[in-house]
Amino acid sequence: MNSRTKARLRAVESLFEADQRGEDPVEVLQRRRLHTAAQISSYSEQIVRGVRDRREELNEYLNTYARDWSLERMPATDRVVLLIGAWELLFNDDIPDAVAISEATGLARVLSTNDSPKFVNGLLDKLRRVKPTLLA
Repeated sequence: MNSRTKARLRAVESLFEADQRGEDPVEVLQRRRLHTAAQISSYSEQIVRGVRDRREELNEYLNTYARDWSLERMPATDRVVLLIGAWELLFNDDIPDAVAISEATGLARVLSTNDSPKFVNGLLDKLRRVKPTLLA
């Protein structure tokens, strides 16, 4: 597992915990940094801050393009993976679109249900196709 993949996994863990506890994800990440042996990179923090700061916008895009699924109905793991994938896809120019989608799909494959990778891939690909109109 490369360092960015590990960073994404740490971001998933922090965002998931924050979601479940109703806490600020950056505070969760900082607490994890202090109290776990796991390495938490600056890229994990960049992801968590990016998702937190753009959460409303990301939620709107995901709700709009998730056909017949609201974020509230999605498994929490899928929701977090989609938020990270959408943030990388739409707001992190350092990550190629195909890599953002592939990494999110891989996280869904490891962390969620058998149907999740296909769902995550399809929804993020929809966002990729409409990205120019979203960010215009």
